[in-house]
Parts: sequence; structure tokens; C-alpha cells
Amino acid sequence: MELVNREAARPTEQPDALDYIIRGRAVLLRPRTPDNLSEAINLFERGLELHPRSADAQSWLANTLVNRMLDFGSNSRDNDIKRADELATQAVAASPRSALARYAKGQVLRAQNRWEEAISEYEAALALNGTFVSALHDLAVCKLFTGLIDEVIPLEEEAIRISPRDPFIVYWYLVIGLVHLLQSRIDEAIVWLEKARSAMPSVPIVHGSLASAYALRDEPERAAAELAEARKLTSDDRWSSIARQKAYRNFAGMVFAAPIRALYEATYLAGLRKAGMPDE
Repeated sequence: MELVNREAARPTEQPDALDYIIRGRAVLLRPRTPDNLSEAINLFERGLELHPRSADAQSWLANTLVNRMLDFGSNSRDNDIKRADELATQAVAASPRSALARYAKGQVLRAQNRWEEAISEYEAALALNGTFVSALHDLAVCKLFTGLIDEVIPLEEEAIRISPRDPFIVYWYLVIGLVHLLQSRIDEAIVWLEKARSAMPSVPIVHGSLASAYALRDEPERAAAELAEARKLTSDDRWSSIARQKAYRNFAGMVFAAPIRALYEATYLAGLRKAGMPDE
């Protein structure tokens, strides 16, 4: 991470595609916000303009488009997913043994709720690079949504062990907290979700999950404050109602396996209702 930041800060009179890719990667090491993700997307776009066949530029751009849509919403989310799919497919075709390209394809499949196919891509990425912590995390997410809930926390713990100061550790804490929440271990869920909030306060789903957990622990004021923060941080209306939550491709809008769906209805959504979120 330090090498990426140092290289990105190096003065360059005429930047080439690699310079723009490195600068985009450096922006991604900052706290995740809509503005930072848009800046990274613009840098990867510049790199792709200079080198249209760059599998790295295609992969980084595809991954960042998906992350912006999943975390903060997008007025062009369907177009973003379509473009990300095209870019990731091109990257895999050009560089099938690139862990980054396989990971980007997995991200697109995850955004399309195609969990089993995404798992195959993340596992392919990990076979090529066993310390690819982002692939470990997203593999854990897909395991959760397909019903393999007991396999989730060990994958996140492995990612934390490999990269304990990772800039994206917020999401690993988040998923561990969500597993505890789904299994009605509310106190444990709050511990991990508060760690996620401390790691990166700009992620809406962390605040929304804390709103649910605080409400289930009968702390209405804290729940209402977290729900308000989730709404403030998001560019769309996904936190306005239970129906809108289900309509978006974030944690609430994913298509779960039946056992996880039942847990999700009984805990996560029940907590949001208790926090004051209307059904419609």
C-alpha cells in the first residue's frame, strides 16, 4: 500500500496507462466515499483510453463500478453493471490467469446475484493468489448468501490475519457482524459492527446494520441515529423503506438461500422496522 501511494505521488509530465492505474489504486486506499470512487473510476477510464486492451485497467474499472453501485447506489446502476460485465469478460479473455481479472468477473456475478458462479471466480482468483484478501472476503459474502453461513467467519478471519491493517477491513468486520446478527447474537454483532464503523464511518450499510442491531437491543435513540446516517450517506432511497431495501442490490436486496432469507427477515429486517423504517 505504501509503494502504491509513493508511486502515485511521483511527478510525471506525460502519464501513461500504468500511471493512471496506480493513481486510481491510490485513491481506492482512501476512505470509501462516492467522490473517491468516482475519482478512481475517472483515473481508470483515462488509463483505458491510453491502453484499451489493458486487462488491469479493465479489471480495476469493472471492480470499482460494481463497488460504487453496491455501496452507495447509482442513477445508472444497470448501465454500470453492464459495462463492468463487458470489461471483466474482456479482461478474463485477455488474461485468464490474472487473479485480478477473475476477481473482477466474480464481482460482476455477485452484483447480478449469481452466487455460485461468483464463488467459482473467487476460488479461481485464490488459486492464482492465495493471499488475495478481497477475494477471501467476497467469497465469504457469497457463501453467506448461498446458505453456507458456518463457512463465512473463518474466511473473514483469514483475511484479517493476512492483512490486519487493510484499508477495506471495514467490510470484513461488517460481514462478521452480520453473521452474528442473523444468528441473533446481538451483543457480538454490535461489537463487530462498531469496529466496522470505527474503521470507515462513510459506509452506509454499516450504519444501517447497526440501526437494526441497536433496535433489537432496545436502544431506539441509537438505532434512529444510525438509520439517519445511512440515509445521509446514500445517493438513492434504499433506506427509506423495507420495500426499497429489498429492491436494491445491497445486502437487503440480495437473493438469499431460503434458510438465510428466513434469518434475514427475523433479524435484520425486523430490527430496521423496530428502528422506524416503514414497510412502504
